[in-house]
Amino acid sequence: MFIFKPPLAKALSLAALLCAAASSQAAITIYTNQADFLAAVSAPGYDSYDDLTVDLYGTTLDRTAGAYAYQAYAAGGLYGAGTDPDHWLSTNLSLDPIVFQNFTGGVTAFGGNFFGSDISGGYIPNGNLVLSAEDGSTVTYALNGATQASFLGFVSDTALSSVTLSTDGGAYWPTANNVVLAVPEPASYGMLLAGLGCVGLVARRRRG
Repeated sequence: MFIFKPPLAKALSLAALLCAAASSQAAITIYTNQADFLAAVSAPGYDSYDDLTVDLYGTTLDRTAGAYAYQAYAAGGLYGAGTDPDHWLSTNLSLDPIVFQNFTGGVTAFGGNFFGSDISGGYIPNGNLVLSAEDGSTVTYALNGATQASFLGFVSDTALSSVTLSTDGGAYWPTANNVVLAVPEPASYGMLLAGLGCVGLVARRRRG
């Protein structure tokens, strides 16, 4: 039995297939060099945490990084660490992870400096940390021997839903500094628009 499909329906079907294909090929790239990370993204926004003090905060903090907003969460409370003028974000309980979530502005990239701190919020060298990024799939990276300069960044080809920072169970607290949020580089937007243009071209040809 022959079923007629209007040209617009065919174009929409093609668009859906393209979107599904793009979704199935979604991937997260890991960067350990900040310069390379910044070269792969556009419009980065920074959160230095220098407005925090060495003190216990609630379970959730609403934060901004440039044009983007996000939340930091720890079940046992977040803790302001570091010393003047450089402050960091840590947890009240050493086994608690920090979850960075509820990103706004189409954030597809997350990075920063990650290391360990002690019970008073002071820096501990050579900590072993674990970071996981989620965008519908999950990518996990072990950052071993971390120092204050240790950088790790995730760049996805779709929006990030969360990034989790934890320790490997050592006697130190997970700590973040100089967090960077960003969106895709302009070339990625160009590819998306080109794909949509192809869908429009198919629709026009079907009408001809």
